Amino acid sequence: QVQVVESGGGLVQDGGSLRLSCTVSVSIFSSYTLAWYRQAPGKQRELVASISSGGATMYTDSVKGRSTISRDNAKKTLYLEMNSLKPEDTAVYYCNARLSRNIDFWGQGTQVTVSS
Repeated sequence: QVQVVESGGGLVQDGGSLRLSCTVSVSIFSSYTLAWYRQAPGKQRELVASISSGGATMYTDSVKGRSTISRDNAKKTLYLEMNSLKPEDTAVYYCNARLSRNIDFWGQGTQVTVSS
């Protein structure tokens, strides 16, 4: 059974930083497209950043310049470094690992709270 486990969330002050991690227990981790999503209270889940199997990255506009997504295939781990955090970044952050339309795994989420 595949496990997707996020960590690194917490309470941080406005302007602070956090590093989220996500381990994915799949056999061909390097082939997966990986992504971070977030869902704030009362809002839909949104894509924050993604990284392809080849290392290409993309970011939603609201986090560009403040966040870095990266992966360590040897450790089967995805990261999201977030700096200059704002109260509007408060959300549950979810890790997603996708190989195909039918092979798509989600973690349980980690709470990030930014206090003003």
